Amino acid sequence: MELLLKIFTTPTVGHLPIPGHREKWLSGLGGVAGIALTVLVSRLALGEQFAVPVAASIGASAVLLYAAPHSAFSSPWAVLGGNGVSALIGVACALLIPNPIMAASLAVGLAITAMYYLDCIHPPGGASAFFAVMGGPAVHALGFDYVLFPVLVNAAILAAAAVPFNRILRAKQEAHVVEIESHLHLPEKYLIRHSDLVYALSEIQSYIDVSEEDLMHIYNLAVQHAHPGKIAKA
Repeated sequence: MELLLKIFTTPTVGHLPIPGHREKWLSGLGGVAGIALTVLVSRLALGEQFAVPVAASIGASAVLLYAAPHSAFSSPWAVLGGNGVSALIGVACALLIPNPIMAASLAVGLAITAMYYLDCIHPPGGASAFFAVMGGPAVHALGFDYVLFPVLVNAAILAAAAVPFNRILRAKQEAHVVEIESHLHLPEKYLIRHSDLVYALSEIQSYIDVSEEDLMHIYNLAVQHAHPGKIAKA
């Protein structure tokens, strides 16, 4: 009982800084634009009734792309590769396995494994695989066309809208990080080599949702904060 109470009462990320109001509204605005485009395409191609369930898995992708743009789950390859390979596996399972429960379970499990090996883990990919099996006659009638449209086309639209959106409206954030890193000239004794960080990550034996580039940014910012008096201003 004490363990359960600890799990449900101890905050896991409560100590981390919370994004400001600007960041929250930018994320919401991006979600509006991205989903509007994908729903419109689905409606024009498949009809209004089918547009909503098709966009359901894409809605999860939108949360990652616009609310967590620096996440490793949000890279264009993760969005396209994760949704695409998962949809492909889902259709194959739907065609080869008569039992829908078994087919859906196997589809999601295989999708997770495939995304690991292809380095394109994207959580909404599980929904793409699941929906390929459980989406009903309309989805089954598409066969492998389901992979191209609606899954890949909608994922591509969403990712294409997210890239310029995040780069333009979050440009000040990127510039701020670059400015701080430009002043980071510490003696070697204060630094951890890139290879050391890679080794540390490998020892965790689990997937860490951060890209190497962002990990280095985080490390550089932490070093700058930890040793402000040691930095030679450029």
